[in-house]
Amino acid sequence: MSNISPLISALKNIMPEKQVLTDIDTLQASSHDTWPLSTKLRRLGCHDYQADVVVKVTDEQQIQQVLALARDYDTPVTPRALASSVTGQPLPTRGGIVMDLSEMTQNREINTTNMTVEVSTGYNGGELEDDLQQMGWTLGHSPQSLYQSSVGGWLSTLATGQFSSYYGGIEDLITAYTVILATGERVRLKASPRAAMGPDLRQLFIGAEGTLGIVTSVQLKMFPLPQTRLYDSLELPSVEAGLNIMREQAMAGLRPFLLRLYDTAEARHAMQNPTQNKPVMFLGTQGVDAVAHAEMDAFMTIVHRHGGTSIGTEGVLKWMDRRFDFSTVEKLLDTTGGFAETIEVAHTWDGIASLYHDLNKTLTPLAGEVLSHFSHVYPQGTSMYMILLGHEETDQLAVDKLRTVWRETMRVCLEHNAELSHHHGGGLVRSPYARESLGSAHLLLRRVKHALDPNGILNPGKLGL
Repeated sequence: MSNISPLISALKNIMPEKQVLTDIDTLQASSHDTWPLSTKLRRLGCHDYQADVVVKVTDEQQIQQVLALARDYDTPVTPRALASSVTGQPLPTRGGIVMDLSEMTQNREINTTNMTVEVSTGYNGGELEDDLQQMGWTLGHSPQSLYQSSVGGWLSTLATGQFSSYYGGIEDLITAYTVILATGERVRLKASPRAAMGPDLRQLFIGAEGTLGIVTSVQLKMFPLPQTRLYDSLELPSVEAGLNIMREQAMAGLRPFLLRLYDTAEARHAMQNPTQNKPVMFLGTQGVDAVAHAEMDAFMTIVHRHGGTSIGTEGVLKWMDRRFDFSTVEKLLDTTGGFAETIEVAHTWDGIASLYHDLNKTLTPLAGEVLSHFSHVYPQGTSMYMILLGHEETDQLAVDKLRTVWRETMRVCLEHNAELSHHHGGGLVRSPYARESLGSAHLLLRRVKHALDPNGILNPGKLGL
């Protein structure tokens, strides 16, 4: 903005001054999340997407007041909480106000009869999960970023967790939530336990990345901790054999809580064994004792039919202990010229193998290591991670390489008609591809955006808007 001073003065008139921040460190921090490209740009001192003012809100009334001023001053508002996004969702493309929701943590209501928990949007997911587990419950939602992410962020980015093949993604786990529209209106969206009064409007803001409204509280399902959990690590003759096993278990209606297929390159990392020379699958079943054992037996019948063998539980149990550890990527990004990226896409069963091979062929010349795994399995297909690790001489060259990696990955995925994101969302990095990816559905998104945010002040520059 050319003249932000009147807006800042107006903000300080309605809120405690300590909640209206304009110091250089805070403004520069607003230009970054945990997107690897953003991390490298921070090392270079580049803060391309920077707020003019950061406002720490603590309740819904403050959100409404800030939005009212934003409308009056025609100023964009970018919501942000714990900023664990890896694709640039909370970065302000047009400056203005960054609305910091990280202190929206006051409320927590547990209903053990209905098996739900409701918390304020800024609540740390890992803290909530730990609290529930001490009481014998679990959210069933377990992203790698569990201890770095907020509940509202899960909703806004259409997140999923490592156990989604059993519990589902965040869209399956939300029962209700509250959102403040750009107009300041407060809306409660619910279905208890299901509702057929028109379209399921709860879906409207899930995955909208703060472009349609500001989520203030979320009600989630919670589940009793499982009676039994069983594990196994499986060695497979090929990636294709692993994909066939995944497809057949989905056809059979099995529900392993853990199901991850690693190609040979990533299997060496997953097993912490540099001599591993075949793909590996990690498997876990759970539930009442008889069901957990029956599902494991049924799954192993499919595994043996495709030439797989058990290699014991050590590999999968070690992974369970370190599954929230992101330090390999973090340490590499923190070295001069080091780069790393994790890009998750999804495709149908009849397209996933060819997509895997084409992406490996395209990306292998661009990195020191290209690793792949498949997880989050559905009857119609699966997600796939492409993980790249490498070094360049300088951080600027690493930035250039990361941009090339994204451009080439999106190109190949569009050629295969694959889904460009499975659960990291669009953010800044995928926004240029949103219209082509969504096709005619993007028209509907634009119409909804215009209806709910006619001045276009909420998180501009995301989802191709």
